[in-house]
Amino acid sequence: MTGDEPDDELLDRVLLARVVEPGDEVGGRWIREWGLREVAARLRGCGEPLPGVSEKRWGGMRARARVAQPRRDLAVAYEAGARFVVPGGAEWPGQLDDLGDARPIGLWVRGRPNLRMWALRSVALVGARACTEYGAHMAAVLGTGLAELGWVVVSGGAYGVDGAAHRGALGAGGATVAVLACGVDRPYPRGHVQLITRIAEQGLVIGELPPGEHPTPSRFVLRNRVIAALTRGTVVVEAAHRSGSLVTARAAQRLGRHTMGVPGPATSSLSGGVHELLRGGATLVTDAAEVVELVGDMGELAPDRRGPVLPRDLLAPEARRVLSALPGRREAGADEIARGAQTTRDDAVARLYELRSLGYVERHGDGWKLTRQAMISVQGDRGPS
Repeated sequence: MTGDEPDDELLDRVLLARVVEPGDEVGGRWIREWGLREVAARLRGCGEPLPGVSEKRWGGMRARARVAQPRRDLAVAYEAGARFVVPGGAEWPGQLDDLGDARPIGLWVRGRPNLRMWALRSVALVGARACTEYGAHMAAVLGTGLAELGWVVVSGGAYGVDGAAHRGALGAGGATVAVLACGVDRPYPRGHVQLITRIAEQGLVIGELPPGEHPTPSRFVLRNRVIAALTRGTVVVEAAHRSGSLVTARAAQRLGRHTMGVPGPATSSLSGGVHELLRGGATLVTDAAEVVELVGDMGELAPDRRGPVLPRDLLAPEARRVLSALPGRREAGADEIARGAQTTRDDAVARLYELRSLGYVERHGDGWKLTRQAMISVQGDRGPS
């Protein structure tokens, strides 16, 4: 414990966090309609069962409430360096309220930074656990780039894309948040204990489930709605057609958040889900700057994408027209070149002497011919004559 005695409302909320499963809209509706104290009292056995659940389910929830120990949960969390953040509190991210009755009852937060402040400028990076080298590379590059641009990278701490995104942000000395589907004192997967510990030291590890709770398939799926709601947008790096990452992306779409996808090879099954997402209206992105252009503030624009500037690009338009009028593999007279450049003979000759001084053309008697280097440059643009 912190030394401060928890009030009854906090203890009731911690109780409900252990009794009500994440994303349970029935439990959320109870809290909204009946109030926190009344719901907790009913679950403890004071009063009639609450509506909306079967007798069997109500009995199961009552059984969980009987063995719940809110003070112990708070003490265990404190020993693990975690705190319990509640709706309406100073550290609560208001965007989670968009989940309505599926809003978390509270969040267990491990790490020093302020969750509400970090969530204001955050992006989710999610994708396949069994990702390819390409997927891991793109996730790491995006994580690094977003961190360098001052954005918080949010993911699920899993193998594959999640881990690569977290490592990219950490490697850049940036901010990252892992949203777990288990207690924050028991990192999962076990192979990522070291990574999640590092995230807790440099960033934040958060989750809905009380200390000691283990993950289940349904908890992974329901955890994804928190990732989607917490961030300004979700980027999917690699995902098959039945990927949990698509659940996160679709939750982001329902919540009005930006949804983005990184394209991959059309022959890869791990790109199929991303490409389906892109066909459904998600935005294609290839680097951090493009992500920030979408989710950032006005004026945070990605640079224009252009090929390399070639020496001939620096020529005046008239000189470029004359250069383009020279045949690729033979000499030509000034009259022929002038006709090709749609200019006068005198102007063509003046431009040809200018081009000779720059190394583009050679004079052979009364004719003119491209130099070898200029021939490569011109033919690369238009093909051989």
